[in-house]
Amino acid sequence: MSSRRKKLCLVACKVLPFIASLGAVPAAAQERAPLILAAASLQESMTAAADAWARRGHVRPVISFAASSALARQVQAGGKADLFASADEEWMDVLERDGLLAARTRSAFLRNRLVVIAPAGQGGHVTTRTLGRTLSAGPLAMADTDSVPAGKYGKAALERLGAWSMVAPHVVRAENVRAALALVERGAAPYGIVYATDARAAPRVRVAGMFPAASHPPITYPLARLKSSTNRQAEGFRRFLLSAEGKAIFRRYGFSTQ
Repeated sequence: MSSRRKKLCLVACKVLPFIASLGAVPAAAQERAPLILAAASLQESMTAAADAWARRGHVRPVISFAASSALARQVQAGGKADLFASADEEWMDVLERDGLLAARTRSAFLRNRLVVIAPAGQGGHVTTRTLGRTLSAGPLAMADTDSVPAGKYGKAALERLGAWSMVAPHVVRAENVRAALALVERGAAPYGIVYATDARAAPRVRVAGMFPAASHPPITYPLARLKSSTNRQAEGFRRFLLSAEGKAIFRRYGFSTQ
């Protein structure tokens, strides 16, 4: 064999296995990741669920966290995504009325509680009797009370307990519940109203009081696949979230499941 042919053979022996290996890329790596729109309060729990799904050999979902109102408006405006997990039923109702949900994929998912938080080093406890007087003494951090679920729940509770008129002039409205949480963490507000799961995820705040469940509409999180979704893994991930294994992940982060 000539030296030229030997060189060609050596090159082929190196290149052919490499080309063959390109066809051995796992199927999951070739799939497009499903895009999940999730309420801001789901940050830690939905991230953990996505990690668990990836450990099963699936492509890891991409998650966009924001206020449910902002995410729903994004879908209304034609934004492409696969699943929507809302922090209230009303924004899911809006998308359903607009015909933007895949048929028979809307499901009851999670429940939460509403609490008053304060910086971890600040003493005192807030009760229904002292609510108005205490929360009106300084800035009160809340998610937007007109559109964001956490803010709407908080306003409803304060109205029911007769404290809204005292508190309203002192409310600092944040774009979502995690932004409200951050204001208290930074000391920009002495109190805030967030979900119990948010307080649990933030070591620099403490729960200063809990709202009675009957003081506001039930805090429920519906889940649905969007009608525009074409991702092959989206439905599988939706079913995983609703499975016993999936719900157990969310319970670890303080949610109750439906």
